[in-house]
Amino acid sequence: MQSVSKLTNLQGKKVILRLDLNVPLENGKITDTTRIDKVLPTIKFLLKQNSKIIILSHVGRPKGKVIKDLSLKPIQKDIEKKLNEKIKLIEKNIYEIKKDMLDNFNEKILLIENIRFYPDEEKNDTNFAKHLASLGDIYVNDAFSCSHRAHASVCEISKFLPSFSGLQLDLEIGALKKITSNITKPVTCIIGGSKISTKINIIKNLISKFDNIVIVGAMANNLIEHNGYNIGKSLKEENVNSIVNEILSYSKEKNCNIIFPEDVIVANDLNGQPKIKELNQIKLDEMILDIGPKTVESICNIIDNTNTILWNGPAGYFENPNFANGSTAIAKKIVEKNKEDKIYSVVGGGDTVSLINSLNAVKDFNFVSTAGGAFLEYLEGKELPGISALN
Repeated sequence: MQSVSKLTNLQGKKVILRLDLNVPLENGKITDTTRIDKVLPTIKFLLKQNSKIIILSHVGRPKGKVIKDLSLKPIQKDIEKKLNEKIKLIEKNIYEIKKDMLDNFNEKILLIENIRFYPDEEKNDTNFAKHLASLGDIYVNDAFSCSHRAHASVCEISKFLPSFSGLQLDLEIGALKKITSNITKPVTCIIGGSKISTKINIIKNLISKFDNIVIVGAMANNLIEHNGYNIGKSLKEENVNSIVNEILSYSKEKNCNIIFPEDVIVANDLNGQPKIKELNQIKLDEMILDIGPKTVESICNIIDNTNTILWNGPAGYFENPNFANGSTAIAKKIVEKNKEDKIYSVVGGGDTVSLINSLNAVKDFNFVSTAGGAFLEYLEGKELPGISALN
């Protein structure tokens, strides 16, 4: 994979730049600009090189139809403001746009309207990709979070143009390599979520590489129950005994410690009064909503003895402050180690990112991924079509 950062001769070149500008919109207003902010360095780099930038991106799931509410207009305005640079939003049908027509625009940045307004995009259609490629001289993928999709502007286009990775994509892959292949041990994964079946492939892939896997959140309830404890009316996944057995036997074989809560915080419902309980004290009408103080201490000790950490999934129902203590303590401990330069930390997953955003701690982690599906598939050891296309 070649990085665009190594190129120095882009003067006057038309660069097709695939970004993920799929930000949350409410009534035409952006509620979180993280994805935009992360790709600004690549745009600035290309501007400095005096190239003409043709941005391709999508918002939402219009399923091949033009939907006004999913226009890139609010995003155009936001990037203009941040770069202090005029951007032309091209709303014309993409098939009617020709390369020489792009010279008629004075703006250095052209933004093509939502690429998913065209059904051919998600079909990874060759002719559509060929037409997109005909508009530029080189192609740059800076949309890691879309790179698990075999779509025309992510995959097929690379067959028709010299293709490069963008600066943000380089950072994302670099961070993921540090927790999957170029690891500084000991390495720990803290993983949560509601369903153990959706994370089984990640856990299995990481068991052979990691020293510790700490399972928290609703996923841990299955492990607690598996060990003979009553979990009351806690959230759990049905019919996963074979998965739990598989994880436990594989971890023994690979000498990886599987850690789950030793005490918990319970309540009668999501807004109930929190009570600390040992695992053998949980009543039938109670639900587990966070990890208890002993578990927090154990996890903090593990973090103290870890050089590399991956965190995906909060420790409890953190939306209610009464049950956010476990997640907050984990975050603070990682931040403390980071500030001492004693740990390399990677965080991913919407809920975990929301949590550290609420603590204003994003800058205190080495890498925070907003890539969702692509992040998880990479951790499973899957080959991502958009990355393969650049190799």
